[in-house]
Amino acid sequence: MSEEILLECKNLKKYFNTPRGTLHAVDDVSFKLEKGKTLGVVGESGCGKSTLGRTILKALDPTGGKIIFEGKDITDMKKREFTKYRKDMQLIFQDPFASLDPKMSVYQIIEEPLKIFKVFKTKKETEDRVIELMKTVGLDERYVNTYPHELDGGRRQRIGIARALALNPKFIICDEPVSALDVSIQAQVLNLMMDLKDKRGLTYIFITHDLSVVKHISDDILVLYLGKMVEKTDSDTLFAKPLHPYTKALLSAVPIPDISYKGKEAEVVKGEVTSPIDPPEGCRFAARCPRATEKCFAKTPDFYEAEPNHFVACHLYE
Repeated sequence: MSEEILLECKNLKKYFNTPRGTLHAVDDVSFKLEKGKTLGVVGESGCGKSTLGRTILKALDPTGGKIIFEGKDITDMKKREFTKYRKDMQLIFQDPFASLDPKMSVYQIIEEPLKIFKVFKTKKETEDRVIELMKTVGLDERYVNTYPHELDGGRRQRIGIARALALNPKFIICDEPVSALDVSIQAQVLNLMMDLKDKRGLTYIFITHDLSVVKHISDDILVLYLGKMVEKTDSDTLFAKPLHPYTKALLSAVPIPDISYKGKEAEVVKGEVTSPIDPPEGCRFAARCPRATEKCFAKTPDFYEAEPNHFVACHLYE
């Protein structure tokens, strides 16, 4: 029995016009995300991860391609028609402090989406729901009238998670939700998100640059480089047998928490990053790739299935 596809992106693109030319932030990204699964999206800063997430949620209008949610094409859907889907698609932001209104209390922040969508008719029902959400994310009821600046980063992020859960969404994009937190707090928030996924059947896109984090939470991983997909497979396979030279370099940079470890040194990626403004034909990683050939500079590699359920965009495997 095939799994139910919740979200599908087909050749999704997001370009920005700049004084120097057209910036290709997201370029021809395609994938399917099954209900109840987590897709990790990784890559270095500036590769288009956050822009991809905001484009999927239609916070940014796509330049091209299709976004299909629960079998419905929402790409060019009018704002009024899209409102009913907005409840099912939520976002957890990277910076828990910047994403919260400093003039609103914890109660008001979590209550806001319930008021906007008029979920409850009585004040008592709303109050009960806010308290329930606080308990769900591990926030003590005594913080109900507290303001964000009075709390630490972990509690602020729990507020953001509670707000995202308020409307019982089916799908959440987590945009580096633990990168601004201490390591011990990161583990708590990650475990909370995994518990919520299991209990509520949530589907995640988890955006991060931290490969140790993405391995912990993701079913499949998509690697981006300058807006282009370079590799996609399940989490275990990616860590055991990466194919693309860029993926290998990323994995070699993950620190091993063992002072006696005598493994290979990290692969240093040299050279300048290719400009994403009107990029030339060819592989965008070619200028930094130690295995690049003339073909890599002349022809953009196709994204194809090199092994069962293991996709890569690299001429080395053709």
